[in-house]
Order: sequence, then structure tokens, then C-alpha cells
Amino acid sequence: MQVYRLLRREFASPDPFSGEGAFLYGGRWSSPGTRVSYGSTYRSLAVLEYRAHVDPAFANQDLVIATLVIPEDVLISPTPPLPENWRRSPAPETLREVGDRFVAAGEAAVMLVPSAILPEENNVLLNPRHRDMGRMVRAAELAEFRFDPRLL
Repeated sequence: MQVYRLLRREFASPDPFSGEGAFLYGGRWSSPGTRVSYGSTYRSLAVLEYRAHVDPAFANQDLVIATLVIPEDVLISPTPPLPENWRRSPAPETLREVGDRFVAAGEAAVMLVPSAILPEENNVLLNPRHRDMGRMVRAAELAEFRFDPRLL
């Protein structure tokens, strides 16, 4: 499986999958103080997710797409049952508990969760401190990215 993450270049070094942003600010699936990295199973979904969370005035500031390859034998944690209102914005607190428990359990490096934007597609939660993260292959190059102006 490949995982994609769109982010500003300045946050991609030294590791675009370090979970630093989520650690500092939290997210839909994690509380501040929980180190988890977010990605998507498709480049296009990574782009939509980024666009949904950034002010258009700042959308094209030195962006890159990072790619991570997850070996087939890496354990993927099942997504627990979600509340009916899981797509709501802002996200219900129960979703943060899902990611926090996933990281705290330490049983898997990967959990698939549905995208609130496109529920038929998945985002990926990565536990950057899990031992299996060392087996995952990061693309040597970060792909430059610019939004088509029509999306802004």
C-alpha cells in the first residue's frame, strides 16, 4: 500500500511522517500531545484533504507530496465502529479518542479511517514510533506540487 501526504516543504524535513503537526495541534483523529501522522491512500485524496484544511491564500506555498510504501505484511489496525456524526465539522471528540487509543495501544503502525470528504476512500493514521515504521520505504524525492488556480 502507498500513502501520500501533501505538506509544505519546510515541514517535510527531516521526516514528513513524523507526526509533529498532529502532536502540536491535534486533528480529526487525534488530540494534541498524541504523535500520529496523517496520510491518504490516493494522491488526489491527499490534495483534497490539504485543500479542505488550508486558507486558499496560503494554499500554494512551497508544497510537496511525500510518499510512503507500506509492506504487505505490516499489521493494519481495524477501524472501530464510528458514531453517526463522525463526518461533522468540527469533528466529534470521540474521533480523537479513536486515534489516541490506536497510538497508545502500540499494536499496529497503521490504521485506515474513512475520509470525511470522500467516505468511500481512506485516510491513514500512522504511529511514527511503532517498530514497523522502520520497515516502510519513504520515496527518495519529494514531488513538487502546485494547485491548479481553479481549485483556489
